Amino acid sequence: MKRPSDSATLALLALLLVLALAASAAIGAFGFTPPQMARYLAETAGWLPTREGDALGRSVFVELRLPRVVLAALAGAVLGVSGTLMQGLFRNPIVEPGLAGTSAGAALGAALVFVLGGTTVGGIAAPLGALALPAAAFVGAFVATVIVYRISSSFGKVNVFTLLLAGIAVNAVCTAGTGFLSYMARDPQARNITFWNLGTFTTADWRAVGLVGVAFTACFVATLRYAKALNALMLGEDEAALLGNDPRRVIWRLLAVNTVMVAATTAMVGVIAFVGLVVPHVLRLVRSSDHAFLLPASALLGALLMVVVDVVARVVIPPAELPIGIITAVVGAPVFLWILLRQQRRGSAGFYG
Repeated sequence: MKRPSDSATLALLALLLVLALAASAAIGAFGFTPPQMARYLAETAGWLPTREGDALGRSVFVELRLPRVVLAALAGAVLGVSGTLMQGLFRNPIVEPGLAGTSAGAALGAALVFVLGGTTVGGIAAPLGALALPAAAFVGAFVATVIVYRISSSFGKVNVFTLLLAGIAVNAVCTAGTGFLSYMARDPQARNITFWNLGTFTTADWRAVGLVGVAFTACFVATLRYAKALNALMLGEDEAALLGNDPRRVIWRLLAVNTVMVAATTAMVGVIAFVGLVVPHVLRLVRSSDHAFLLPASALLGALLMVVVDVVARVVIPPAELPIGIITAVVGAPVFLWILLRQQRRGSAGFYG
């Protein structure tokens, strides 16, 4: 049977994402029909006169449900693309932002702003205003990722076991720092850090959508330029250099781009693990390892997966909500173990693919 082309696969993923977005926007404590959603959007855009008697439903849909759905899709797209980038840079399919310390570093940076932002020690954050949280998350994420990369590639190649040990160590240090800040924090701050570390879309608003959307769009466009360089890098740094690339420059630029995306997203929705691990691996199994396909496909599949997970989080234990990170961990951890055992059986622990 002939396999579908890359464009057909991307079109199918885009169609499924649109359907998932519509279903997610309709499902919840307030249910909305497609005609209602279309009318609310038209009224908000000024295409139809507003109905005063339906102000509550319109407010819930436009100000609460819609930004949450869009933010979930953006977060999934960021994590999917991030996983693809990190697996290409580290040349190993078990890498993702959580395992490489990126998410934990971002969490530590954000926790510093949560706890110290209003104090003399944290007063440096005051001039940044609303950008203090993503800026601190970026610094923490970048430092953590660079440490893990330096350690895992210290002998000229990325070794999976060294990577895991370095990731565990960096995650432990960052988690300890976040825990210490939670211990120091007042009760509302400590609760915010706790829920934020589990991943949540309950605080979604259009400001968060705008920040994550701008970061993702700019970084995604930048990554598409490096699709061929990532394909070459999969062969090794020496081989990539022979093909006309500067491996070190590619690695550091993409690490910076990846960290901007992940830090902005983590600052807004918290820590969500394993999405970046599962999405690119599934796409490699069913289609291709070409990064010209993987990057856009990872964005679409990551967004689709996160929208579905958000629906599950909202409906599984009503009227409460299950934290997003719990669902992704329950699903992603067994997949991670399967991938690790598969790589070990292949005897390819030291190299990607």
